[in-house]
Amino acid sequence: MIKLNYRISDAELTVFLKDEIDQNSAGPIRECIDCLVGRNRSVRKLIFDLSKVTFMDSSGIGVILGRYKLMAARGGTIGIANPNESIVKILRIAGIYKLTNKVS
Repeated sequence: MIKLNYRISDAELTVFLKDEIDQNSAGPIRECIDCLVGRNRSVRKLIFDLSKVTFMDSSGIGVILGRYKLMAARGGTIGIANPNESIVKILRIAGIYKLTNKVS
């Protein structure tokens, strides 16, 4: 099981991810976030803080897209914060910025 740092403030959940988001880590990350969102019904915005993510592949894109659908179904949004340049390129190619708010 993966340990996930997070902060909840008002209706906003910020998830602080680190290291690699790949096929091995995507499932546990997805489960943790879904559990947090499920337990905190007031959350309307989910922010992925990617400042400490060093690598992300299509599995990471899948995590973000799945949480986008989850939040959209409950009338919420998602945002991306602090990605490094290589992650920004991946997010742009995948079209993630069309679905999210770029927080910083």
